[in-house]
Amino acid sequence: MKILKIDHLGIAVKSIDKGKNFWTDVLGMEFAGTETVEAQKVTTAFLPVGESEVELLESTAPDGPVAKYIDKKGEGIQHVAFRVENIDAALEELKAKGIRLIDEKPRNGAGGARIAFLHPKDTSGVLVELCQRD
Repeated sequence: MKILKIDHLGIAVKSIDKGKNFWTDVLGMEFAGTETVEAQKVTTAFLPVGESEVELLESTAPDGPVAKYIDKKGEGIQHVAFRVENIDAALEELKAKGIRLIDEKPRNGAGGARIAFLHPKDTSGVLVELCQRD
């Protein structure tokens, strides 16, 4: 598996409109707009920083994964995403190494990425996302 870089940090927020203010007004980062991913019950907003991004995540439904995360742990870093060269090969390699996968096969994520999550019980409690952008 070839990890190319940290693609983004996913930060769960109750409201993108309120949550973005720190990143834009205080840190001066550029707000690049929002995108809703209906299948994941989430609206995302990306704020580019160098070769990576901060991704704000707002749930679109009370039973969505981001809403459940906020209910359990509060707002904050929800996941770290690594860009990989070949997500299919990466998942096969991790599965062969005994790592539990939340997603056995990649699914469509924000920004046209193919994504898959690894189970936090096998990653020291960190929700890890792999993503491939072509």
